[in-house]
Amino acid sequence: MVEQWGIYEVTLNGPDQVNPFTEVELTAEFKQEGRTFEPHGFYDGNGIYKIRFMPDAIGEWTYTTKSNRAELDGQTGQFTCVEPSEGNHGPVRVYKDFYLQYTDGTPYHQFGTTCYAWAHQGNAMEEQTLKTLAEAPFNKMRMCIFPKDYVYNKNEPVYYPFEGKPLKDWDFTKFNPEFWQHFEQRV
Repeated sequence: MVEQWGIYEVTLNGPDQVNPFTEVELTAEFKQEGRTFEPHGFYDGNGIYKIRFMPDAIGEWTYTTKSNRAELDGQTGQFTCVEPSEGNHGPVRVYKDFYLQYTDGTPYHQFGTTCYAWAHQGNAMEEQTLKTLAEAPFNKMRMCIFPKDYVYNKNEPVYYPFEGKPLKDWDFTKFNPEFWQHFEQRV
């Protein structure tokens, strides 16, 4: 079961002997009452592949995976989408050209801050930042995905986004799943 505008995740075991970022194709067809959505999947490390989907309507949904790899192709399932929980207003969208509102019509007024290299500072600094911001009025935080070098930030990031050696010997065809998992936990 998943709530409307929540995230339904399909997790599959697949190949890790090939380059999963360039040699494996994975999608899933999510269907409900004649409507079809086909999000792409991604490799999450250690032979694990995931597909994430946000159902926009309450009711029964089915899915079937599609892949160029036999072990990932043709996997099927179903789930029930239920009413959204309190505070879940759906994605933010443009309203009347100049405004933002949630899908359910609730106005969205963003008030943000910037923490560019925050997710690359190590657990102690990241936890301190979260505690500091917990009582702040912000509902948006802007940050960099890739580590940057600043005058006031000379520490070495714990994780890098690509496999290889920093800073000039990256393998841009192979992401580092640990980096993206860490980033996702923080965001």
